Amino acid sequence: MTISEFLIIPAKPEHVIYAETICSEMFESAKARGTGIARRKPEYVANKMIEGKAVIALHKDGRWAGFVYIETWGHGDYVANSGLIVNPEFRKVGLAKAIKKRVFELSREKYPHAKIFGLTTGLAVMKINSELGYEPVTYSELTQDEEFWKGCQSCVNYDILLSKDRKNCMCTAMLWDPVDKERELKEKIQRKAEAKERLERITQKQSLLKRIEAKLWKSAKKFVAVNFHKSKKVVKEF
Repeated sequence: MTISEFLIIPAKPEHVIYAETICSEMFESAKARGTGIARRKPEYVANKMIEGKAVIALHKDGRWAGFVYIETWGHGDYVANSGLIVNPEFRKVGLAKAIKKRVFELSREKYPHAKIFGLTTGLAVMKINSELGYEPVTYSELTQDEEFWKGCQSCVNYDILLSKDRKNCMCTAMLWDPVDKERELKEKIQRKAEAKERLERITQKQSLLKRIEAKLWKSAKKFVAVNFHKSKKVVKEF
């Protein structure tokens, strides 16, 4: 089985038939891992599909293979890609990475100026986030929207979050900041331009040195030739 057997697309209203199965799998997966997850109702997931704020993966035979949805906070200043789940039948083929990449692209399309963040206990998700450019941050750098933190109430680790005054918990916070990325891109472009300029200067110096060397060599040959003829003349006169 390969990734080419799957269709990974923004979810549509026609996909709401999968909502209950997806929610059930999210819960069972979290329970099996022994980790917390904010539980979502099928109606919530279905609404994300209807709004076009989700990505679904389907096998070519029509079975659902994976899912993730978009949440927005702070009037769209923050975006989270939540509820990533892969059907157990289709794991180990790279679906999680492909789904995360597609929902990241969808988030950038819909909210180009938003900070994209995530909270996760999964090492695999952390690795994917890191590859997409996310960086580990403190909880204080995430949205402070109360509605977001209310979503953690159904998590088994919610008491830990409260005991730490929402400054820490079992999840690792990761953030993709468009302002930082734009600055990094500008710095990268500037470094390339400076490197190109240095290379051009070095090339120009090398070219100048070659021209000087050629002139010196030509002068030396001329000097040798003149003195050689003079020597011959002196010998002949002698």
